[in-house]
Amino acid sequence: MEDTAEELLRMGFERVHTEIERYNGPWLGVADVHGAPHYFSRTSHDDRYFVWPVDEETFALERETWLIYIAWLRRYHAGETPKSHPTDNGDVRYDELEALAKPRRAVPDDAHVLQAEWGDNSDLLGLVAPEGPDYLVRWSEPA
Repeated sequence: MEDTAEELLRMGFERVHTEIERYNGPWLGVADVHGAPHYFSRTSHDDRYFVWPVDEETFALERETWLIYIAWLRRYHAGETPKSHPTDNGDVRYDELEALAKPRRAVPDDAHVLQAEWGDNSDLLGLVAPEGPDYLVRWSEPA
């Protein structure tokens, strides 16, 4: 049985705000680490991630990008757009945000490596929710 978001949060899981890339699980995105937004970027094909802080301006850029993406995804699933991505639809603002965010997504030399445990839950609104993806994360030091 899946836990609710409230139960997972009590167990030390934290919010995932955006998912930027996915390949066999979350690859790149923004999630809370100790209560503050951080980028996470997978180190390889395990659940270890580079994490580094996200400033307020960058967080706002990533949230706006996420909202444009999920609005497009909903239209796509409703059959309202045949294109496979907001960029393919000529969304100028999405392209601007991506250009601004891209250099900030590069893993810095001082990034920390943490182990991720992903928690699915039954009460979030799905992958396309404005609040973020339908999973939470709990971070720990790698074994």
